Amino acid sequence: MTIHGPTSNSFISQRLRLHYVDWGSPDKPPLILQHGGRDHARSWDWVAEELARDWHVIAPDLRGHGDSAWAPDGNYDMNAYVYDFAQLVHTLGHDQVTIVSHSLGGNVATRFTGLYPEKVRKLVNIEGLGPSPKVRAEREAAGYPNRFRKWIEDRRAASGRVPRRYPTIEAAFARMKEENSFLTDEQARHLTIHGASRNEDGTWSWKFDPYLNVWPFEDAPEERTNELWSAITCPILFLYGADSWASNPETDGRAMKFKNYRVIEFENAGHWLHHDQFDRFMREVRAFL
Repeated sequence: MTIHGPTSNSFISQRLRLHYVDWGSPDKPPLILQHGGRDHARSWDWVAEELARDWHVIAPDLRGHGDSAWAPDGNYDMNAYVYDFAQLVHTLGHDQVTIVSHSLGGNVATRFTGLYPEKVRKLVNIEGLGPSPKVRAEREAAGYPNRFRKWIEDRRAASGRVPRRYPTIEAAFARMKEENSFLTDEQARHLTIHGASRNEDGTWSWKFDPYLNVWPFEDAPEERTNELWSAITCPILFLYGADSWASNPETDGRAMKFKNYRVIEFENAGHWLHHDQFDRFMREVRAFL
């Protein structure tokens, strides 16, 4: 499959310059592709190339990811991401958008949809509802002061950490393959080329901010996220990989908070099921949209 690169653009959110790629066709209905944690906008290229025939496709880089700016204070909590997403939609000036989102990006897009249900036509969420009820309960059991102290310690450690350096782009490519064994060589190479940048000494590092490895110690209480989820009015398609670590919301009960949804599980697919089972993914998404 030949990939024709999109046009790079940027917008400002809370003084940060954030990057997005635009696949053209502004006369077509807008569709936003939102990537997940430690990923980047160009991981959607195969999906975007297909959907750009019928949609005006926009793929943003989250703050601290891809070609977007790193937050000077290392602020990567969920509210910051949701604000950025809302700012993107506001900047683009669309009355309504369609969204396809993955992992962290799915969590962000779903909260946005609950805040502004009239602005979202349809939502595809790929393993993007955050921690399962079981994981949340385990975290709560650790106690608020303990979580807070650990977060301070982890942030302090992150402040002295420099991005990992790979001697060659091939070494970074090998790490990408190691992270997801389902990827073909072509996929892994494309993701590596767009996900890494060259350092002054000739080595290579991933573009994402090392502070992203320290997750916020606190999120909105469960009743607050449930309130947002229940406010969503548009149809939602939840997609899960049978070989992923993520918890299926139909099994753990979270899907019941939504009014209009469908859950599909993909065999022989992990967390990045849109890479692992691309053809089936495109069939399901096209049918839904």
